[in-house]
Amino acid sequence: MSPYALSIIMSSLAAGTTLTLTSNHWFLAWMGLELNTLAIIPLMSKTHHPRATEAATKYFLIQALASALILFSSTTNAWFTGEWEITNVSHPMSSTLLTVALAMKLGIAPFHFWLPDVLQGSNLFTCLILSTWQKIAPITLLIQINMQLNTNLLIIMATMSTIIGGWGGLNQTQLRKIMAYSSIAHLGWMMLVLSFMPTLTTLNLIIYMTMTTTMFIMLMNLLSTTMNKMAMSWLKNPTTAALMMITLMSLGGLPPMTGFMPKWLIIQELTKQNMIAVMTIIALSSLLNLFFYLRMSYSMSLTTSPNLSNIYAIWRQKNKNMMFLSMMIVLSTLMLPITPTMINMMN
Repeated sequence: MSPYALSIIMSSLAAGTTLTLTSNHWFLAWMGLELNTLAIIPLMSKTHHPRATEAATKYFLIQALASALILFSSTTNAWFTGEWEITNVSHPMSSTLLTVALAMKLGIAPFHFWLPDVLQGSNLFTCLILSTWQKIAPITLLIQINMQLNTNLLIIMATMSTIIGGWGGLNQTQLRKIMAYSSIAHLGWMMLVLSFMPTLTTLNLIIYMTMTTTMFIMLMNLLSTTMNKMAMSWLKNPTTAALMMITLMSLGGLPPMTGFMPKWLIIQELTKQNMIAVMTIIALSSLLNLFFYLRMSYSMSLTTSPNLSNIYAIWRQKNKNMMFLSMMIVLSTLMLPITPTMINMMN
């Protein structure tokens, strides 16, 4: 892709998210979401492969349906209340439709079916944008209207997301699909605490984006898209492979990694809300995620593919992204000691 075209696309992505974050009017927020959708589609279809075309088509159809629902629900709310403000969604039907539409945009269960296929048909860089940057605007809208949302609907969708996100990744060998189900599970944790403590949802989103960005950058450095290619990571770059194991443990929420912080705080908040049954279900479902993260670590560190040459010994070469990657790895793995500071900031 031409550098000029790429710069226009990336600028459009930034402008769409910024417009949604700074708008106070539903029509402007809808425009920002549409700009985000239209900007990412050329990145998805630039490889001219049938799978990429299929992924771009699925993504466009789902996002167009969700955008139409957002526009319809905001218009209905304006009809009944006379206001277009984002924070004033008082009509129950508008609130429910907005929740469903934003869940479709994010890929929350039961509207998650498009996410694994779309990520599988995209390259790793596009998967990184879809898994991180494209989540910011819809989650921000949900945080802004969290007081008007149907709490029971959010809890049901969040519990389904954590279960499906863990169960769906068990039999996968494609790393992009595994990261898609990981995204679904993490979104479930975010939605579960949205109605009670939106600042905790924001913290979870920041930590999730940090860990996912680190993981995708390492996958791009190792050129790994399947479990078989991941098994050769130790031959390609031993340092990156060792650090990827730690990042996988952090994604699974294993202490003392950074990924344990949001799970710990969310479980604590659910205990305060006397939601013991839901807390038990999501805690057990996170073990499913931890299983396939451990399987990825096992295939990368404890298995070595047959290789008689040093063709994969590229780890001696200089890595241009090593400085940025090192900072992201530190943030993804070593931030648990600042948990008391985070609790004080949220309170």
